[in-house]
Amino acid sequence: MKPRKKNAIASTLAVSALALAMGTAMAATGHKGTSTTEKSYEGAPSAIPPSAVKPTKHPKAPPITDAEFKKATEIFFERCAGCHGVLRKGATGKPLTPDITVKKGTDYLKAFITYGSPAGMPNWGTSGVLSPEEVDLMARFIQQEPPQPPEYGMKEMKASWKVIVPPDKRPTKKMNDINIQNLMSVTLRDAGQIALVDGDSKKILEVIKTGYAVHISRLSASGRYLFVIGRDARVNMIDLWMKHPKTVAEIKVGMEARSVETSKFKGWEDKYAIAGTYWPPQFVIMDGDTLEPLKIVSTRGMTVDTQEYHPEPRVAAIVASHEHPEFIVNVKETGHVLMVDYSDLNDLKITSIDAARFLHDGGWDRTHRYFLTAANKSNKIAVVDSKTDKLVKLVDVGKIPHPGRGANFIDPKYGPVWATSDLGDDKISVIGTDPEKHKQYAWKVVRTLKGQGGGSLFIKTHPKSKHLYVDTALNPDDKIHQSVAVFDIANLDKGFKVLPIAEWAKLGKGPKRVVQPEYNKAGDEVWFSVWNGKTEESAIVVIDDKTLKLKKVIKDKRLVTPTGKFNVYNTMHDIY
Repeated sequence: MKPRKKNAIASTLAVSALALAMGTAMAATGHKGTSTTEKSYEGAPSAIPPSAVKPTKHPKAPPITDAEFKKATEIFFERCAGCHGVLRKGATGKPLTPDITVKKGTDYLKAFITYGSPAGMPNWGTSGVLSPEEVDLMARFIQQEPPQPPEYGMKEMKASWKVIVPPDKRPTKKMNDINIQNLMSVTLRDAGQIALVDGDSKKILEVIKTGYAVHISRLSASGRYLFVIGRDARVNMIDLWMKHPKTVAEIKVGMEARSVETSKFKGWEDKYAIAGTYWPPQFVIMDGDTLEPLKIVSTRGMTVDTQEYHPEPRVAAIVASHEHPEFIVNVKETGHVLMVDYSDLNDLKITSIDAARFLHDGGWDRTHRYFLTAANKSNKIAVVDSKTDKLVKLVDVGKIPHPGRGANFIDPKYGPVWATSDLGDDKISVIGTDPEKHKQYAWKVVRTLKGQGGGSLFIKTHPKSKHLYVDTALNPDDKIHQSVAVFDIANLDKGFKVLPIAEWAKLGKGPKRVVQPEYNKAGDEVWFSVWNGKTEESAIVVIDDKTLKLKKVIKDKRLVTPTGKFNVYNTMHDIY
């Protein structure tokens, strides 16, 4: 949907009066309390096709035709489900179920949608995103029963599962001269593809079709197989040993997803893969050679705080334990960290750890024993001991921490630390991670650094690097989201240096958002995506980590909306 001009927005006097009475009237240029950064991040569209649901009307709700219901469902999935949940039961946003909305009435809801609220609701009307007719439609729609997408179980997974090249037909040895350990898997988000880029020559070797909006790439423990998952829940298993690497198996594990991982514990390498979904809320364990679905587990259950049932707790990050044959699964809305023991799928053992709500991404400390993960709307980092399967501590940090995997380094004063940047403010929280030699600093914020601004998605360093990089890809300021901040780890108090990454790329028009620093295997280069629109030119910029000077700009018409980049060696060994 294209935004409409502001002069096309006409609000009735009654709606304006209601909004003022509610204390939520906002200027046409924005609304207080919630940044553009937060709205951009939390309002991500759902990958569930509106055609998958059927109209479900409420007897006390105002009239709505089937055609209107279909259009409203599309708008809701595109604009609203990221915050309020597909079932409208509430996630980071408030519940919007008929028992609440019908009592409010259409005029009240129209005002709320038009003007937003200080608590975080965007001003869809005065911003020009929704027309007055669409505001009226959405006010009537959210008084109807929420349309529920169909469940997706073993029958559906098996129907989607394809083994394109059976294991016995695959190479028994590496059939190419690619330096696989320095290969980069680059997400081409809007193209529904990944690009395999040679870390040595900086050339694209293969472009492989995948699911929509690939979220992450993960490597098997052996480094042979690359697993990618799209927001449409399609998993591709790519064999890097083939003369021309390609997909050898694929499966659709649900209707919307974001996470995939493989088993890494000694003796279980490459045995299993796991994928977690947003809809239905569940995870599935698969055969590591073929992606055959073996075990599906629902994540529906009670929240850790109010102990209330939540019907849509989405699976966020998944990591593989190095201490036990376990997968660590973050359940977003309920705030549970699940330690899933895959040693016996018939008698599956799951240890549920109460952390904090809205769990998202996280990563290991340098020893690979402690998992540090963001509970983003709780403004906390949960520390989990994967050896004892217990929560160590909840650490208060800045607003909406978003670490990616985080960054491990040796602080000159506090010893081993792990750092996260934030979406909601300009803070970088540095947390002590050594409970043996630096016990007094362990699991505490020992430093709070000031970055360029809010909107950070990734923070990165490398054991061989002296620098700490922080992107600000979702900051609304062009200068900020087109550059990165770099800290000297030996002199953190000096503040940061700004690198004009987008300027170095020499691209044309477009937002040119600089996102996700990623090191090569040697740790002496850092790669950045300059993420432009689908019809605009994008690039990857490579800098010399020692000198902070431009080393290479990779441009290619096939680099459509590049975002995440995953070095094979670093991803295999959880180096960050």
